[in-house]
Amino acid sequence: MFTNGQLIFAGFFVVAFIAVMIWSYRKDIQNHKKYYKNTALKVGFWMLVVIVVWSAIRIYSKS
Repeated sequence: MFTNGQLIFAGFFVVAFIAVMIWSYRKDIQNHKKYYKNTALKVGFWMLVVIVVWSAIRIYSKS
């Protein structure tokens, strides 16, 4: 399926990508705290609203 070179490249790529993501997140941690305060709660609330509306539409459209 894959050659040894492709597998080695994929391994290095994954490790490098994860390292850069961690470095970038740690670099921007102060901005996250400042600009994205309570964002998880807002996203969770609206996700719950969408699920409830979708469920209501499915339940009431079956009649």
